[in-house]
Amino acid sequence: MKLRTLGFGALTGVFLTAPLIAILYLVDKWIDLSFPPFDTFDWVARILPGPVVTFGIDLMVDSLMLVGLSVKDFAKTAEQIMAVMIFLGAGVVATIIIFALMERRIWGARPQLGALVGLIVGIPIALITFSIGQSSLDPTVNFAWVLIASVAWGTASALVAQRLIPERQVFVSEDGERSVEVLGRRQFLVRMGVATATLTVAGAGIGRVMAGNEQRRLEAELVAMKQRVADSAAAGMIELPNEDDPLKPALGTRPEYTQVRDHYKIFIRSQPSIIDGDTYTLPITGSVENPMSFTIDDIRNRYDPKNEFVTLACISNRVGGDLISTTYWTGASLQDILADLKPLPSATHLFIESEDGFFETVALDLIASDPRIMLAYNWDGRPIPFDHGFPLRIWIPDRYGMKQPKWITSIEVIDQYKPGYWVERDWDEVARMHATAVIDTVAIDAIIEDGDQKLIPVGGIAHAGVRGISKVEVRVDEDGPWQEAQLRKPLSDATWVIWRYDWPFEEGRHNFEVRTYEADGTPQTEDVNPPRPSGATGLHSKNATIEA
Repeated sequence: MKLRTLGFGALTGVFLTAPLIAILYLVDKWIDLSFPPFDTFDWVARILPGPVVTFGIDLMVDSLMLVGLSVKDFAKTAEQIMAVMIFLGAGVVATIIIFALMERRIWGARPQLGALVGLIVGIPIALITFSIGQSSLDPTVNFAWVLIASVAWGTASALVAQRLIPERQVFVSEDGERSVEVLGRRQFLVRMGVATATLTVAGAGIGRVMAGNEQRRLEAELVAMKQRVADSAAAGMIELPNEDDPLKPALGTRPEYTQVRDHYKIFIRSQPSIIDGDTYTLPITGSVENPMSFTIDDIRNRYDPKNEFVTLACISNRVGGDLISTTYWTGASLQDILADLKPLPSATHLFIESEDGFFETVALDLIASDPRIMLAYNWDGRPIPFDHGFPLRIWIPDRYGMKQPKWITSIEVIDQYKPGYWVERDWDEVARMHATAVIDTVAIDAIIEDGDQKLIPVGGIAHAGVRGISKVEVRVDEDGPWQEAQLRKPLSDATWVIWRYDWPFEEGRHNFEVRTYEADGTPQTEDVNPPRPSGATGLHSKNATIEA
């Protein structure tokens, strides 16, 4: 394949695949067909070995941190961009193949050759959207649409190749003939680039507007649902139980209570699952005397609500990372629900499946030992948002988020253990939250005058699942002593603790380090470990330059 033809094929691949992606996105938002770039990316991530998936996650997190972006705010966006770019790259490669076949006059170099390549490429993508697509329409409609789009894209690629690859190569030296040929191709490429760029921008822009309208519609549905919920009067007016605590956080410490809009969100698909709350039912079957099916209102009204302030963390969170949040959960105790189901003596676990393909196993012994384990339906007094697991998600105290399914669609009571989604990918089977202390701030702009002494507030959080925090210590510089910090009363036994240490001012560049102890005196581990497979550990530190 000639280098020039390779270049034309690559450029054409960009020019044609970019508007294809925009059109697929527009149709997704217009009539709710699946978006193949996301579906393909999700399917590949699902079949790859655990270490490969972990490498990708680590690479994305490290890249975001390197450029100073919040993992909590940008991780899902970065994943979606990655999905689109991979799809674009695959389109470029396929277009180069079409150009190579056309150059060799395979099948007479007719446009049907491009249609055939488009069909070959489109069939596996169509099968993927058929199997895991999130469209509300019949999967066969998705299948047919992807094939039509693929064949059209392949045909267009072949037609462009016909225009850019001449019937015969021009080797004569006359400048006039060669320049006419180059000029004609150049003009064609420029016009095609302008046309496809316009189509790409228009399709993506209109799709984005439609996506915004859809988001507002979903939010309106949640508002309407909230008005039907008996406890909605308290929504947005959650009283913090420690408001009278005299210890105030150091300036720059993260908010003690996370607004729902700021709560971190991690899920295995490129987009959150959308479930219709009005038609939703949760079947609980298997090894029980009394299998039942619940609507969301059944769970709300049949069982006394459990309320808890909860700090939840992602097992992929780095020490000091922002994949951790605290909000107010409301739900039904699984102990109460299981009492109605009456599990058989042989039953040992719940196998929970989610709309997005996630699954996890919870031991009945664990549920029996902890009445706090709940099927949650409210956050902050409101229905859980669509992008956080509406209508139901589970809360299991002292466990990382990887053990806690969202968008729950079915529960089966089983008589043997099954590994969960991430356990199958070699992450920790228990996923118990580690004790960790974090420095959020060295408040050099909030110096306290205490007589002749100047104090600089240092502050942050410490957490240990539901095991509580008894002490936090801060050390300034490697040769400094460990000094005990003050602790603010936590929102509950299941949340982080805000700590503060007022450090005597000392000019220069300093390293601040923090460690914590659980309620029973157990110190956090100082061993440095990566997130995989059991969660990151090690002491957190922060450098600061203190000037007079």
